[in-house]
Amino acid sequence: MEGISSFIDFVTSRVDAITTATLEHLGYVISVFIVGTAVAVSIGILVRNRPFAREVALGITSVLLTIPSLGLFVMLIPVVGIGFWPPFIGLTLYSLLPIMRNTVAGLNGVDQAVLESARGMGLSGRQRLLKIELPMAWPVIITGVRISVLLISGIAAIATLVGGGGLGRFINSGLGRLGLPGSMESVWTGTLLIIVIALLIDSVFLLIRRATTSPGLR
Repeated sequence: MEGISSFIDFVTSRVDAITTATLEHLGYVISVFIVGTAVAVSIGILVRNRPFAREVALGITSVLLTIPSLGLFVMLIPVVGIGFWPPFIGLTLYSLLPIMRNTVAGLNGVDQAVLESARGMGLSGRQRLLKIELPMAWPVIITGVRISVLLISGIAAIATLVGGGGLGRFINSGLGRLGLPGSMESVWTGTLLIIVIALLIDSVFLLIRRATTSPGLR
């Protein structure tokens, strides 16, 4: 009970700092989600029917995901400086693979008989993509987006190490003062809030998927 009490005291005495860090963390997640989804879906559409280009794109994004996040953030500092941009660019690169892979899988999974029928009705390639392929592939695509958002929610904790802010500052501060009063409370604050953000965002995407997917595709 003493540990819970000290944790509550820690949180209530730092509401403003926690709110600021939470908004910074959400800023990373939301901005990376928007940019990463736009880029990954666009590339997925372009390469879906080009086997060589598809393998190259998926291979490159797979390699990017293996680069240690802190190393990637630090390597970007000489290019874009310290602060917001290294984590933003790095997180965007990390977000691409799940979305692109699911975009390709979803589009290639559309029944060819349906596409042939649409072609026979006179629909152009653009019309087939927008009216048939993307809507039918949407459940698979949004699953990739969910995975990507959960991934970047956790990795964004490292942004603080290159001056990017976010909830990782509480984890970093606690680890730097380990053994001192408030150190574990600081680590728990950052960790728990990151988990809460990830779960809330995942729940939102579940609702979006259900609301935007036709009953026949659920």
